[in-house]
Amino acid sequence: MITRKVLNLVSRDNLRIFRGEHLRFLTYNPLTAAANISEEDFCAGDPKLTKGLVIGVYESSEDLRYADLKFTKSGQKINRVSNGRLTHMLKLSGPLPARGEVRLLFGIEEEFNAISVVGMGSECAGYNEIEERDEGKEFIRNAAGAGSRALQGLRIQRIYVDSFDHAESAAEGSALAVWIYQELKHKSKQIPIPQLELHDGSDCTSWHIGLQKAAAQNLARQLMDTPANIMTPTTFALNAVEILCQSGINVEVKVQGWAETQKMGAFLSAAKGSCEPPVFLELSYYGTAYDERPVVLVGSGVTFDSGGLCLKEPGDMDLMRGDMSGAACVIATTRAIAHLQLPINIRGLIPLCENTPGCQAMKPGDVVATMSGKNVLVEDTDCEGRLLMADTLYYAQNFWPRFVVDIGTLSKDMNRALGRAATGVFTNSDALWEQIRLAGVHTGDRVWRFPLWDYYNKQVTVSRSVDVRNVGSGRGGGACKAAAFLRQFVPCGEWIHLDNFGVMYANGVDESYLRQGMSGRPTRTLVEFISQLVCKDCGQRK
Repeated sequence: MITRKVLNLVSRDNLRIFRGEHLRFLTYNPLTAAANISEEDFCAGDPKLTKGLVIGVYESSEDLRYADLKFTKSGQKINRVSNGRLTHMLKLSGPLPARGEVRLLFGIEEEFNAISVVGMGSECAGYNEIEERDEGKEFIRNAAGAGSRALQGLRIQRIYVDSFDHAESAAEGSALAVWIYQELKHKSKQIPIPQLELHDGSDCTSWHIGLQKAAAQNLARQLMDTPANIMTPTTFALNAVEILCQSGINVEVKVQGWAETQKMGAFLSAAKGSCEPPVFLELSYYGTAYDERPVVLVGSGVTFDSGGLCLKEPGDMDLMRGDMSGAACVIATTRAIAHLQLPINIRGLIPLCENTPGCQAMKPGDVVATMSGKNVLVEDTDCEGRLLMADTLYYAQNFWPRFVVDIGTLSKDMNRALGRAATGVFTNSDALWEQIRLAGVHTGDRVWRFPLWDYYNKQVTVSRSVDVRNVGSGRGGGACKAAAFLRQFVPCGEWIHLDNFGVMYANGVDESYLRQGMSGRPTRTLVEFISQLVCKDCGQRK
């Protein structure tokens, strides 16, 4: 029995139901529809749906009514076991599923209550030089995600996913797609998160790596999506301790008094307007010898940014619970590195505070002294993230870093420049840029390089009264000027600055395997970047 609710958000063009004694199927395109389909809608009287399978079918230029369909390996096996019933039912449904479109089939094979067949697009997809990503892997993520989410809508408890010849990408797409932030929703209305398993594949190691990367990004999404009245600096610190200590990562929680002794005037000035005390986290992961120089990760941790006295418009505050995305990415990346047991040392530095217009809030025109000894003119209190990062970057020199990576939502100009397509990168090292670019190609979570020209340095340093200005002269180029500001406080050595303002939020369309909400980007790219660094080191040692 099929209820009328099944047409809730699905147009009749997207929904076809073929009913027989044993066989039924549903056509569902997750890019254009968001049906909330329950078990009762399709299988009233049937046993409880407990197992589902995701397989793929490639596009073909031939007439599909007569040509043999090209399934993925798991699909070919199911088709043989079912004596061609899979092919028969898929042909009856009409044209081949477009890339990302899902057909749900029932009664095909006894082991699985439902089979999700996903259009894969071209079988020959690979690295696209213009698009700067491996489209074959991205198609796999989209397919695995779409198929898994369609089965999740049936309340299926365990989903087996085809490897699609790249188990890591399949794991990433399916695990990212079925996750949803619903911690504050009543349990009776929560969407069950199914258990994901690799079907008929031997590459369990790659599957595990993909799950770890997806789990890291989902952790960052959860931290970012938690409302700011709950995820305060103190709460964030407590969560970090609970999450990371279980993974063998040391977490030191430093309070306001410690920051005062370190003379972190820029960090403390950004926190003065809030009644929530600032917190500074120091993470330590030792995957190799203690005397090995660490990679230092710095994450901006503004748990809510109202703009301070330079108050934002209400619409601009809507997503500012995610302004601590840099901190969330550092927490998630460090945990993933520990779970993958990578032989590298990591030091994570996270300054946490709120930027609100309290009675002691910093004012435009204030001059604050940084840990480096440089004085900064506060021209705009809404540019507080760079103040936190300035003191933290200078503090990083205490650890004799191999290189420093900082990440934060420093300028909305990055959104104007790139939208949600990529994270902006500023770096003084061509070698590190090439490495993180390749990581973005592999993960599909792309990065794009911006200049660190002296032109921007002059805009933030030329002043008659102070050393540095937190906005700088001239119009436009806000993201470049923010990077130029940070550069004044970077210790000697290689450094990368990631501005993820544009990719902070997912609209549910651009990356179809991410639901609408905070994205957690570019966590997977950071994990891949450090993993490639480890592989490169191992190769050199050999």
